[in-house]
Amino acid sequence: MAGLLQGRVALVAGATRGAGRGIAVELGAAGATVYVTGRSTRERRSEYGRPETIEDTADLVTAAGGRGIAVPTDHLDPDRVRALVDRIADEQGRLDVLVNDVWGGELLFAWDTPVWEHDLDKGLRLLRLAVETHAITLHHALPLLLRRPGGLVVEMTDGTAEYNRDTYRNSFFYDLAKSSVLRMAFSLGHELGPRGATAVALTPGWLRSEMMLENFGVTEDTWRDALERVPHFCISETPRYVGRAVTALAADPDVARWNGESLSSGGLAQVYGFTDLDGSRPDAWRYIVEVQDADKPADATGYR
Repeated sequence: MAGLLQGRVALVAGATRGAGRGIAVELGAAGATVYVTGRSTRERRSEYGRPETIEDTADLVTAAGGRGIAVPTDHLDPDRVRALVDRIADEQGRLDVLVNDVWGGELLFAWDTPVWEHDLDKGLRLLRLAVETHAITLHHALPLLLRRPGGLVVEMTDGTAEYNRDTYRNSFFYDLAKSSVLRMAFSLGHELGPRGATAVALTPGWLRSEMMLENFGVTEDTWRDALERVPHFCISETPRYVGRAVTALAADPDVARWNGESLSSGGLAQVYGFTDLDGSRPDAWRYIVEVQDADKPADATGYR
């Protein structure tokens, strides 16, 4: 996809690590100018306390062939988000792709803990980070995106609409956050479609993010060593895979066919023909339903 997005401008909100970083890098590899935001910088870390920074992400975007621009932004602060969008408007005069990937909730939810036992402050903080940030960013960024026809908004979540409709997702607060983002994309489809833009919800599969690899005590080169302890990890994918899904959508002149839909990296790979970095096409959400949730032995044959 090299050069396919030359001249296009993207904002990846929440690009410090994980899917956001993978998306930003792949947009850069296609030639886009990519503004990357987050709270972790080389001068100051967020409460995560992790080493990844938005400056590192911007450097990776530039190294991939695009132009990466890091802008420290707390997306809970409307004034900061307004200033970010004003800067993009002043410097570029356009915004073609908005990826809403702000999350920040890994340390805030407790697995399988009912709402009355869950820490309320953490649960409400999770909802603010996962839902309110998206609404603030949309409010300020969409007027710029709508200046030109053909704009794309990607709401990043965990799980497809079909899967999340029928499946309890970890806890009340997590479930509510991820389902809310899915509904955001549906609502945006109704508001943006008549105005010449497209909105979709997109989920990666089991992501080999920096945090996930660290939790399993492996690296990207040695990730298969985790299969003995976590066999279904065999269906996992790199953050670059969902990045290629976003790039394929952004480069598709008929992207409006997906307006308002819930999509997955694995499902889009079957349509657009892209692969993960290892040349495979993991289809995690089909695997999760047909193998993992069906209590079958882990076996990715036919699913990647």
